Amino acid sequence: MMANFLNEDQKIFLLELAREAIQHNLTSGKSLKKKIKDPKLIEQRGAFVTLKVNNQLRGCIGFPLPYKPLWETIREVAVSAATQDYRFQPLNLEELSETKIEISVLTLPVSVKDIKEIEVGKHGIIISKGSCKGLLLPQVPVESDWDLETYLSHGCLKAGLEEDEWKKGKGVQIEIFSAQVFSE
Repeated sequence: MMANFLNEDQKIFLLELAREAIQHNLTSGKSLKKKIKDPKLIEQRGAFVTLKVNNQLRGCIGFPLPYKPLWETIREVAVSAATQDYRFQPLNLEELSETKIEISVLTLPVSVKDIKEIEVGKHGIIISKGSCKGLLLPQVPVESDWDLETYLSHGCLKAGLEEDEWKKGKGVQIEIFSAQVFSE
C-alpha cells in the first residue's frame, strides 16, 4: 500500500468532501465549489471512490491516472460513482445516509514482466489487450478471497476478455499499482 501519503486529517477531509459533493449534486444538480490550499490535496493523483450500501457495492468509479488535483478527482468521481455507474441505478438522497464511502488514492501503474511481481492485497491490476482494459483495486481480491490466478482471471473478465487471456500472453499487458485505501 502507499503508506503515509495522506495523514488522518487529510483522509477525513476527503471522505467528508466525497459525501458533501454527492449530497450537493443530488440536491442541486451542480458541482460543489471549494478552495483548497493543502499541497497534498492539490497534487495530481489517480483515485477511485467506492460506495457501498448494506455492505453491497453501489458504485465505484475513478481515474487510474492523475490528471486533476486529488481533491477535484475525489469530488468528481464520488458524484460519478453515485450517479453514473452503469451497473446500478443512481443513488438517491434517502440512500446517502446509509452509504459507506471508501477512497483509494493510487500510485502510477507500472508494467510487469512476470506475474510473480504481483502481490495480492498490495497491488491493484490493470489488464489490457487492444482497446479492452480492466482495472481491479488492490482490496478486491482480499475482500473476495481470491488467489493470484483468480485475481488475474477476474481482471481479464473486467476487461471483456476471456478469463484465461492473461495466460496466453500475446498482446496482453499487465500493470500494477498500489493504493492508500481508507473509509468511513
